[in-house]
Amino acid sequence: MSEISHETGRQVGVLINRKGQIEYVMVGTAKGIELPDFGRARVSEDRFRGLRCVHTHLLGEKLTQDDLTDLALLRLDLMSIILVDRKDGLPGLVYSAHLVPTNAENLEAESQSLPYAFLEPNIPSQLDTDFVSLINSLEDEMARIRLTARTRQTGRDRAILVGVTTGDVESAEESIAELNELAASADVVILDTIIQRRPRIDPKTVLGKGKLDDLLIRSMRLGADILVFDTELSPAQVRSLSDATELKVIDRPQLILDIFAQRAQSREGKLQVELAQLKYLLPRLVIGQNSAFSRLAGGIGGRGPGETKLETDRRRVRDRIAQLERQVDSLGHQRQERRKKRVQRHLPIISLVGYTNAGKSTLLNSLTQSDVYAEKKMFATLDPTSRRLRLPYDQEVIINDTVGFIRDLPEALVSAFRATLEEISDSDLLVHVVDASNPRVMQQIGSVGKILGDLAYNEIPQLIVLNKSDLVPAGELRRLARQIELDSGTHCVAISAIRRESLRPMVESIGKIISVPRPEFGDAASLEFGSKGSSMVEV
Repeated sequence: MSEISHETGRQVGVLINRKGQIEYVMVGTAKGIELPDFGRARVSEDRFRGLRCVHTHLLGEKLTQDDLTDLALLRLDLMSIILVDRKDGLPGLVYSAHLVPTNAENLEAESQSLPYAFLEPNIPSQLDTDFVSLINSLEDEMARIRLTARTRQTGRDRAILVGVTTGDVESAEESIAELNELAASADVVILDTIIQRRPRIDPKTVLGKGKLDDLLIRSMRLGADILVFDTELSPAQVRSLSDATELKVIDRPQLILDIFAQRAQSREGKLQVELAQLKYLLPRLVIGQNSAFSRLAGGIGGRGPGETKLETDRRRVRDRIAQLERQVDSLGHQRQERRKKRVQRHLPIISLVGYTNAGKSTLLNSLTQSDVYAEKKMFATLDPTSRRLRLPYDQEVIINDTVGFIRDLPEALVSAFRATLEEISDSDLLVHVVDASNPRVMQQIGSVGKILGDLAYNEIPQLIVLNKSDLVPAGELRRLARQIELDSGTHCVAISAIRRESLRPMVESIGKIISVPRPEFGDAASLEFGSKGSSMVEV
């Protein structure tokens, strides 16, 4: 090999199976060699491909990054290069590398380490590594680790989070931290996160080629099932990334839709989630490789003047969207009738709004002694809930719990949930619940304000409530309240929804903001603050 490589001025290589038989011979250029296209055919997760690559280097370079990338992506048993002497063409030192099993006990540390190990370089006549024993021991360890991982995380998707930005990295890190919370709420195992800053987003694969190769290596090494991108991907980008990685690729809007689908319990919520998912899916129905979309539909219901399977699916999706929109409109009319009855009773309506997981449902439960579902997860509440509440001084109101907002809320979701969001429109006061302990609190306030503005609800009076104040030092809480009042011109009060004694400033502020007649009905929850604390009774 060294002699031929020296004479031709090209790199020469072979792929050898474990029986020592040569299966492929490659001839490249002076600077590189191209391995056969295996199409990254699936290899068992606890085995290598069963081939080792040996090829020559003419320019004195050791194992290059391209060599190591091929080793990882093709899951080769071994990658070896032979340095060829420029003068006489004799073989020099042999440099080799192999993949190493992932440490399932510490994925965080493992994701920062190299996925391969190097053998001691030596001349060909003195290579004494027991190759078969080495490969067998590596595969045994891989099988053991994979079995441990399956035992611990049965039924849960394993994902790598990917962020790409053209701005500052700090903002990208904050955004990816929120994506991490979303993924955790969707019950996904987070294996690793990757952030790349680029002058511009690659229109085809989002990431650059080098970073994409790095992502492929990490996904194969850590056993990822899904890649979650912290941006909205175009249909073409999803297709390109799926073809390149052979993994399921989803973006931020799709993850949010999936969480909504998990949380939806009522018929109304399920209808709205299905509508949002279909609106998101429609432009992404495309012809793909090995897809039924690429064939003409046949059989009953598929005959016609040459309509393809893809066109049939698009038509069915559009028909289903139209049907769901009619049902959502009907639900909207029903909600409107219920709101009319509330208005006829002349009871002020207060709506709890805010970022997801800010504590709105917990606050409603504390105020009305209800048992509305509340959990420390994003979008735990999808279905709005209304309760009647008697404040101190015999003031009676209706209080609504609403679905939480989030940055870059998918347009399809806002459109589908319009019947639910209309609950806010008749409010006399919006109680904007804020998680004061969240490091991104100001960005969250801005995101909620933007969404309310887009819905034309920003003219409704607001009271900002700094929830979870027990988790924030008093001095920092005062600075935060001053900053919010200065920026928004809206009054702030600090509470802890799990401590009823802290709610007095909030209810007193509500009483001052709204003008409420004396009650005519006696079936509302009663909120009283006495010297011995507070008591709430729901009749």
